[in-house]
Amino acid sequence: MTASERMKMAAGEWYTCIDDELEALRFAARDAVFEHNSLPPRQRGNMGRALRALLGGAGEGARIEAPFHCAYGFNLFLGDGVFLNAGCTILDTAPVRIGKGTLLGPNVQIYCAEHHREATGRLAGLEIAKPVTIGDNAWIGGNAVILAGVRIGEGAIVGAGAVVTRDVAANTTVVGNPARVVTPR
Repeated sequence: MTASERMKMAAGEWYTCIDDELEALRFAARDAVFEHNSLPPRQRGNMGRALRALLGGAGEGARIEAPFHCAYGFNLFLGDGVFLNAGCTILDTAPVRIGKGTLLGPNVQIYCAEHHREATGRLAGLEIAKPVTIGDNAWIGGNAVILAGVRIGEGAIVGAGAVVTRDVAANTTVVGNPARVVTPR
């Protein structure tokens, strides 16, 4: 039996994103995100019903400001009290777990997909998905970018505009591009 592209994506194998099943799942996510992003201003931060149903999990008091974008939604797990500020983009081709009490500033980007390094592979839509995990009570500054496979420890701080290419230890502050440790707390 040949594995579907979705099964390959979930298994962390090379898969092609140019696939009818994956496209249908992305359209479902876009529909839910559209509803969320269209909520009235006085409902700011509340999750649209369709988005909450789409997510892999959303803890009590988890909030997402509009506008927001995710690729699939079902791979996104938010702990209690998580806050995603306006403009966050999460390409959740693999599980993204954000621990309780964690705050993401405006325009934070989390990318689970890595594209093929060869041009022919990229043109064929080949990707590999790697999970991203952010521990409890972390703070991710605005415009930070977190790349595939990264783990950010509990209580860590990622400075605004940082590009995180490697794991960040608990209770550590990182800044810059690429992100580097400035001080363990």
